[in-house]
Amino acid sequence: MTFANPLPWWALLTCIVAAGLIAWHAYRRFAASPARRYALSAIRFLTFVLLILVLMRPVARSSDEDARDAVIPILVDTSRSMGIEDVDGARRIDRARALLTTELLPALEGRFTTEILSFGEALAPSSAADLGASARRSDLAGALAAARERYRGRPVAGVIVLSDGGDTGRAVERGGAEPSAPVYAFGVGAPALGRDREVLSVTAAEAVLDESRVDLAVMAVSHGNGNEPMELRLLENGRPIEVRQVRNATGSGPVREVFQVAPAGGAATVYSVEIPQASGEVVPENNVRSVLVQPPARARRVLLVEGAPGFEHSFLKRALAADPGLELDSVVRKGINEQGAQTFYIQAARSRSTALENGFPPDAASLFAYDAIVLANIAGNQLSGTQLDTVREFVARRGGGLLVLGAQSFQRAGLFGTPVEDALPVALNQRGDTAVRTSDSRAAHRVGVTAAGLQHPIMQLAAAPEESRKRWDAMPPLASAASSGNARPGASVLATTGGAGGANHALVAVQRYGEGRSMVFTGEASWRWRMMMPSTDRMYDTFWRQAVRWLAIGATDPTAVLSVTPTAPGDQVPVRVAVRTTAFEPLRDAQLAVRITGPDGRAQEAGASVEETSDASASVFAARFTPEQPGIYKVTARARRGGADAGTGSASFLVGGADVEMTDPRLNTAVLSRLAAASGGRLLTSGQTAELVEALRANVPAATLAIRRDLWHNGWSLFALIALLAGEWTLRRRWGLR
Repeated sequence: MTFANPLPWWALLTCIVAAGLIAWHAYRRFAASPARRYALSAIRFLTFVLLILVLMRPVARSSDEDARDAVIPILVDTSRSMGIEDVDGARRIDRARALLTTELLPALEGRFTTEILSFGEALAPSSAADLGASARRSDLAGALAAARERYRGRPVAGVIVLSDGGDTGRAVERGGAEPSAPVYAFGVGAPALGRDREVLSVTAAEAVLDESRVDLAVMAVSHGNGNEPMELRLLENGRPIEVRQVRNATGSGPVREVFQVAPAGGAATVYSVEIPQASGEVVPENNVRSVLVQPPARARRVLLVEGAPGFEHSFLKRALAADPGLELDSVVRKGINEQGAQTFYIQAARSRSTALENGFPPDAASLFAYDAIVLANIAGNQLSGTQLDTVREFVARRGGGLLVLGAQSFQRAGLFGTPVEDALPVALNQRGDTAVRTSDSRAAHRVGVTAAGLQHPIMQLAAAPEESRKRWDAMPPLASAASSGNARPGASVLATTGGAGGANHALVAVQRYGEGRSMVFTGEASWRWRMMMPSTDRMYDTFWRQAVRWLAIGATDPTAVLSVTPTAPGDQVPVRVAVRTTAFEPLRDAQLAVRITGPDGRAQEAGASVEETSDASASVFAARFTPEQPGIYKVTARARRGGADAGTGSASFLVGGADVEMTDPRLNTAVLSRLAAASGGRLLTSGQTAELVEALRANVPAATLAIRRDLWHNGWSLFALIALLAGEWTLRRRWGLR
């Protein structure tokens, strides 16, 4: 006998001594003979000792005589990838069945108790004759966890896994799925496929402007086709719009192509990239992959705060105000009135103008109603310390965008040394060493777009990067540029301009800060890009609109549906919703209703509950939903608090954009090897059955020793406890003690 929850000897001795003292103290003042007091104290002491023993969980270990009952579960992968014909022309599932019936079962039966279990989406008993390859996915980690529960309390000498190593359920991390016995894995499949072409990934950049061009990055690979060209077809909502012939110069490895598309505004657009099926292709299911491009959900609210009137601000204001995707409020500091108070010129929506009457929103809730803030030539004394702190929190916590421009903002009398400086992509206290060396020094304050800038949506003025560079080269020079410090780690310098000594300085720099984004523009008189170019040229407007849109697009509403991971029909989808107050404080006591509308128009409700998280600043509700068909689904979340509306959020996601089960369907021995090694097992091949049997035999003593039987979990322990309590009560009554 041993204990499942043993105590150190000193702790056990302390408990026993404490039990004795408590039992003696309970009766030491009773008016009874010493013998009766000792008897009652002894009964109570035994009751305490029995409780201590029960809490320590006494268990008995089984003997070695149970070794003949050791179980060997054999888990066979029956997912669709096991139907691939790449094992000498035979299907993987047929090779697994042959390995099972001709090698494993004859070697194991008679020595162990074997049980065959199939796994795909779930673990289920099966037989060799019934094994197929029809499961939608292969949840290897989930199968091992289910096997652990299935055989809990039985001696398992080892678990045998026959699989191609695919795991499209919960990922098998380092350390495995915590199997209770060693795993002996047999890989089934070919490490290199024959002729197969696959679209590995399709990712979409953010749609900064409605009907603006969006980059679609495509990764594709061709196996067994040499250096033959590969055709990539791009479809928009099922309609072909572009075809390209690509090839890998080395003849192997993936190729990367970038398509530029212009999704229509107001609705989500599905883009698909497909490769025509070639003759003799092994896995045609992985020839297509789709991605959903969502338009901006609503017009973005922008606050422009001007330190003083100026040409730059007037041109910028007109460009932003003419953008239908932006709602612009502006505040201009005019000067001091006769009473010595600051006066402001305010242009804002009626619902927000009252909050701007003193030149800046009075509290976080009012400021956080915006998605982006533009500080133009702001002096440090124009905003209070509390307001500057709120601006920083606007970026870090609210997830808003911040744009700082104008020489006054970068001087020591500006934002230098303020909390806002922490959020900027450049330091303002290192201006003695501000050079950003490039191969192209831009004199006379012309714009030099960096390599990062050519790929960034803010700086794209044309469809092709080189065409965009030419258009920037044709831009008139700026009047000047303010000096700033070096770019912070993690920031990106998108454009530079020439300075003294032939050195280039940061002109446009961006970074992510907390939940939001920030940008600086150090140039002066960018209005020249409008006035010194033909009247039909819209590059000035495009640049500033793209910049503000990029800054504001990541800002969410107080109630917001977080990004939903694309999935396949039949897979459970976790839907997470952030619920906050208007000041973006967590709102954990809200009631949330989640409504999901499928591609057929039918809607259903999904229950949501608060998700436990270590982040005290977040209140995230989680709901789960299982889509049954491919297509676009829309999630609408409505929060209420105390009967009042607390906000609504919505988002769309795509189901069935890729056949995950057939993604990279080659034999994945790395997963099987890692899983086996982490559990104390091995990765084996056909012909190593004798080694498997010896390893299983060596595991039998440990497996049988690990089976424990609880001694306290029965009627006798309960009867003994009741008998002691009843005996003490009976003696107290008989001896007249109260």
